[in-house]
Amino acid sequence: MLDRSAKGVFVIAPTPFLPDGSLDLDSADRMTDAFLAAGASGLTLLGVMGEAPKLTQEESVAFVARVLKRAAGRVPVVVGASAPGFAQMKALSRAVLDLGAAGIMVSPPPGLKGDEAVVSYIAQAMDAVDAPFVLQDYPQLTGITMTAPMIARMAADPRMVMLKAEDWPGLDKLTAIRRMEAEGKMPRVSILGGVGGQFLPEELARGADGIMTGYAFPEMLVKVCALMWAGQRDAAQDLFDTHLPLIRTEVQPGLGLAIRKYVLKKRGIIAHDTLRAPGPKLTAETAGEVDYLLGRLARTEKLAAAA
Repeated sequence: MLDRSAKGVFVIAPTPFLPDGSLDLDSADRMTDAFLAAGASGLTLLGVMGEAPKLTQEESVAFVARVLKRAAGRVPVVVGASAPGFAQMKALSRAVLDLGAAGIMVSPPPGLKGDEAVVSYIAQAMDAVDAPFVLQDYPQLTGITMTAPMIARMAADPRMVMLKAEDWPGLDKLTAIRRMEAEGKMPRVSILGGVGGQFLPEELARGADGIMTGYAFPEMLVKVCALMWAGQRDAAQDLFDTHLPLIRTEVQPGLGLAIRKYVLKKRGIIAHDTLRAPGPKLTAETAGEVDYLLGRLARTEKLAAAA
């Protein structure tokens, strides 16, 4: 099961679909193998980029079961279970935990008013899940701001093992949490960054244990983490910088998942870049821009290999 020592790159997997919108489980197999080969320390399913709200309970469980069949016992698999009600959250959590999931990720829902309401909600969510718990802090999506002292209160429950830190700007919050831990004001939890990987070197320098994102080149994220932990920050930053144009393109609100699936299809990791409706479609012009960036990356990697 997931615990507070977790670190590395947890790849957020999209949910692959066939052109008719049904689950593409063969692509799920290929995608799982590709992410493991890239050096992933863990996988995350049914996250924001997993189109979870568009899936039925049966589809969600079927997709998780397929990934776990290949990944369980090799890396921990976290499953997103945010839901309008605790009954749905509990049902999905129990189903995927029974299949071998290592932890459950939940974010507070929009509309909660005040710190006490948020802290109380997360306490109830942990009771509903009753398993290793990943708190997703993503105020750009939820509209809910969680301060470092609020997170410290939530972390008093040992079931909260990980924070997915996606506040933006969030680096100072990360520092504040690590400082509170060092001062004995809260237990140490695993912290993984997010927001598309845009601030990976900075997050690692501030004390993050890795990253949880679905950027379509996870092998780069793995190498950057290794270089940073080896004290080679300039080399880590140089490698990261070559991917920044594509990262920037991929994190566009409303269009990011379509671009991510397009790139994964171009890389042969999934068979189709289908999004389940409703969802955006890439224009020929946008696809051309992505192709240009992919070509630049390929040339840069070829030059680096020859050096």
